[in-house]
Amino acid sequence: MIKSVGAKYVILGHSENRQMGENDNVINKKIKSSIKSGLKVIFCIGETLTEKRKKITKKILSRQISIGLKKIRNKKNIIIAYEPVWSIGSGLIPKNSEVIEIIKFIKKKVKGINVLYGGSVNPKNINVLKKINNVDGFLIGGASQRSNNFIDIIKKTFN
Repeated sequence: MIKSVGAKYVILGHSENRQMGENDNVINKKIKSSIKSGLKVIFCIGETLTEKRKKITKKILSRQISIGLKKIRNKKNIIIAYEPVWSIGSGLIPKNSEVIEIIKFIKKKVKGINVLYGGSVNPKNINVLKKINNVDGFLIGGASQRSNNFIDIIKKTFN
């Protein structure tokens, strides 16, 4: 349906959908269907604050990736967006060193894939985030809903 109205990308696995019961197996089916339909997939993964505190972030991300991308050989139309659930909408972001470590982990697990960072990206923190050299871009959530904020992020990203 979304391709028929001109969409080229679809976001799957977002934390809001996961909280509403969408699990890794359902996400895997949606990714396969989207790729078959010719869409590019932005596959969201991330840990909750409880999981972060338990120091099981990599275990959670590994499970999400393994099941979400199960039996998908050609990953050229998939982009992974690392969105720590505890960061989304909170204004809190992980330390740059944490993001570097997690992005490196994801890229090692899924070779040749682009990885975005998403999670409270806004005009105030984009200058700090854009200094992280292994991030391939950003997935902007709430800040994209206000055009002035979104334009400010774009300008700061390219300046």
